[in-house]
Amino acid sequence: MRSPVRVMSPGDGEEISDNTPLLQGAPQEEAAPVCCSARYNLAVLAFFGFFVLYALRVNLSVALVDMVDSNTTLADNRTSKECAEHSASSKALHNQMGKRYQWDAETQGWILGSFFYGYIITQIPGGYIASKVGGKLLLGFGILGTAVFTLFTPIAADFGVGALVVLRALEGLGEGVTFPAMHAMWSSWAPPLERSKLLSISYAGAQLGTVISLPLSGIICFYMNWTYVFYLFGIVGIIWFALWIWLVSDSPETHKSISHSEKEYILSSLKNQLSSRKTVPWIPMLKSLPLWAIVVAHFSYNWIFYTLLTLLPTYMKEILRFNVQENGILSAVPYFGCWLCMILSGQAADHLRAKWNFSTICVRRIFSLIGMIGPAVFLVAAGFIGCDYSLAVAFLTISTTLGGFCSSGFSINHLDIAPSYAGILLGITNTFATIPGMVGPVIAKSLTPENTIREWQTVFCIAAAINVFGAIFFTLFAKGEVQNWALDDHDGHRN
Repeated sequence: MRSPVRVMSPGDGEEISDNTPLLQGAPQEEAAPVCCSARYNLAVLAFFGFFVLYALRVNLSVALVDMVDSNTTLADNRTSKECAEHSASSKALHNQMGKRYQWDAETQGWILGSFFYGYIITQIPGGYIASKVGGKLLLGFGILGTAVFTLFTPIAADFGVGALVVLRALEGLGEGVTFPAMHAMWSSWAPPLERSKLLSISYAGAQLGTVISLPLSGIICFYMNWTYVFYLFGIVGIIWFALWIWLVSDSPETHKSISHSEKEYILSSLKNQLSSRKTVPWIPMLKSLPLWAIVVAHFSYNWIFYTLLTLLPTYMKEILRFNVQENGILSAVPYFGCWLCMILSGQAADHLRAKWNFSTICVRRIFSLIGMIGPAVFLVAAGFIGCDYSLAVAFLTISTTLGGFCSSGFSINHLDIAPSYAGILLGITNTFATIPGMVGPVIAKSLTPENTIREWQTVFCIAAAINVFGAIFFTLFAKGEVQNWALDDHDGHRN
């Protein structure tokens, strides 16, 4: 079978190769339908896996509001009086049975941030292990471990702050391997002209997990008590693990029920893109400017993402003054928009490449610019409209929604420049991109001692400036072709 990706001479550009539709003139493309295909089944199962993963990650942001004694928060965290109380109090219906803890703002910051201290450790090891043994078990047990630890959250809280911090760090260790493992799996499963669609479907689960878990956690806290938040999502994670182990394989070659035509379609489309080297070219990899372009973009984007993910419930409660039930629902609205945008942008990106002959790098740049500069503009706007609740929610929703374009931009560029080492590359970029999750909320807290709108404007402007810088850096230095060092013959040339 003729290879769909021709071997290029040193003078060739990837843009030329990328403009050629996959398997041009070959019948196999028609013989690999989307419906009920193994690769799309993998995308759907991964979707639900990342749904569970983010539900397990963000539920504490809402539950913590109910876990802390209101007398402690009153003495320590003064709610802004700049905006009027948005809704009538409904405390008569609010279940107060859950145990409360005397945790001040600094302690709460340590509890929320401890997750990332575990998360950052396993990024690169996760990518390396997945490249050697496959991502199926690594991803499965990463989510299973997080789910099991989540079930023990109420017990750890009773033991004290130290135990809860350690438990959250262990959850971070489990989650840290998941994205690199998934990228490593897609390096064997995703045909080049379907990458945007397949990866956006699988990773969109993270956004929907946020959409569902934030309001659901608020409702559970409101009508039951906060302990059930952790029990529910922990059990769902265990159920997902059983389905994942039963239905998924590391590669098309080892899948039990994949059709012959689909297997040939996937393998032929990836021919000449994968390396058979047994060792990882660490030095050329770390010297690669296109890799560092992804690092800068990933770091910059996550500054806004983690600032909103961890502090949006706080902003809703203390500045816009929504109650706990409305807080969870309204905090989730922006991520619903992002989920929709990820799904649609993945379809659009692959359509531009396959039907309109856009080069890979052109698509990645366009989608990254929209997905980074757009959120920056609307985040700043959200900070400058004062107490207009409707506009605030609308601008925050548009900001987060536009971020979904990045799922077809820099987020999957690892697979473009080095598909054989995509898991390791994501481990490297996500290590740097985790830093905003650790320091961003801390800096935001330090910049908002009085919880005024002006202080939050500063927080939003800093995040926006970092995002714009990342977008420009990626546009200037990113590449769309497989790099020399990522191929079997990587000694400075491609021949």
